[in-house]
Amino acid sequence: MSVLEIRDLHVSVDTEQGSKKILNGVDLTVNEGEIHAIMGPNGSGKSTLAYTIAGHPKYHVDSGSVKLDGLEVLELSVDERARAGLFLAMQYPVEIPGVTVSNFLRTAKTALDGEAPALRGWISEVREAMTGLRMDKTFAERNVNEGFSGGEKKRHEILQLEVLKPKFAILDETDSGLDVDALKIVSEGVNRAKASTGLGLLLITHYTRILRYIKPDFVHVFVDGRVAEEGGAELADRLENEGYDRFLGATAAEPFVG
Repeated sequence: MSVLEIRDLHVSVDTEQGSKKILNGVDLTVNEGEIHAIMGPNGSGKSTLAYTIAGHPKYHVDSGSVKLDGLEVLELSVDERARAGLFLAMQYPVEIPGVTVSNFLRTAKTALDGEAPALRGWISEVREAMTGLRMDKTFAERNVNEGFSGGEKKRHEILQLEVLKPKFAILDETDSGLDVDALKIVSEGVNRAKASTGLGLLLITHYTRILRYIKPDFVHVFVDGRVAEEGGAELADRLENEGYDRFLGATAAEPFVG
């Protein structure tokens, strides 16, 4: 069984005022097939955790480890992390002018597997995933994220998830900016990917609405760069009702809206 282990992770970022610590000793274990929801107020370190695992150069690991099946991820380049089985669905996906979705997906799959997928089977698989995500077939010939709506960008992220089949996926606020219908379609895509591969999921979100469609096994509350509380799905419901006041203090906390 595959496992992603994060141990005593401390991370900082350079700012105009100097180095600023963001993560202050994160411990987290995600097993194959598990869904872990990461919740918390703005600035608590949720996205920093995601980008640190993925290898964004902006974030400096001061100490700690991130291991995938015993392999130290922090010693790998970004592409090596992807080939090892890690996937990040970004909150703000970037545009890649001049590269079509179909070429992008096949190039990525070839890089991961070390050989190009058989064309006929590959086309069929991509079309099936696109159909499930309610994406018109012409979408495959558009340039990656160029002129895409927010919902189209998020569907494209989940299309990648379905066809690239990673071991572990980090979804950074995938529900951001989605209407009710798009949220359900994207969530169904995530659930299909999990059902077909048994991948482990780190689901970063502010709100509980996506958790109505993607049921978490564990919920972790991030405050000040560390896990302040852990529990099951009932913890997310409690957060929706109570907000983060008990972690931050009534004067510092913002109201939580589900």
